[in-house]
Amino acid sequence: MASINVGGKDIPLDEEGYLENLNDWTPEVAEVLASGEDVTLTSEHWEILNFLREYYEEYQIAPAVRVLTKAVGKRLGADKGNSKYLYSLFPYGPGKQACKYGGLPKPTGCV
Repeated sequence: MASINVGGKDIPLDEEGYLENLNDWTPEVAEVLASGEDVTLTSEHWEILNFLREYYEEYQIAPAVRVLTKAVGKRLGADKGNSKYLYSLFPYGPGKQACKYGGLPKPTGCV
C-alpha cells in the first residue's frame, strides 16, 4: 500500500492515490498530493476543493464531473461552472483529480 508523509505522519493511500481515511485530510495533505502530480494549488484550486468538500459533507457523495460542473456554475457562476475552466485547473479530470486533492473518494462513474 502506498502512503505519503505529511508533517512526519504517514498517510495511507489506496492503489489510485486517494486517501484510505477521509479524516486524514488537511490542506497540507492536499498540497503534497498535488505536488506529486506537479500541480501548485492556487486560490482558484482551493475554491473548487472547498466547494467539493462542502458538497461531500452535505450529500455524502463525490459528484461526477457533469454534476460538479452544474453545481459549481450555480454556486460560483457560469465562468467557473464549465468544463474548460475546471479542466484548466485539473487537467487529469476535474472530478477525479479535485476529489483526490480534496481528500474525497473517487467520484462514482469515473474510470
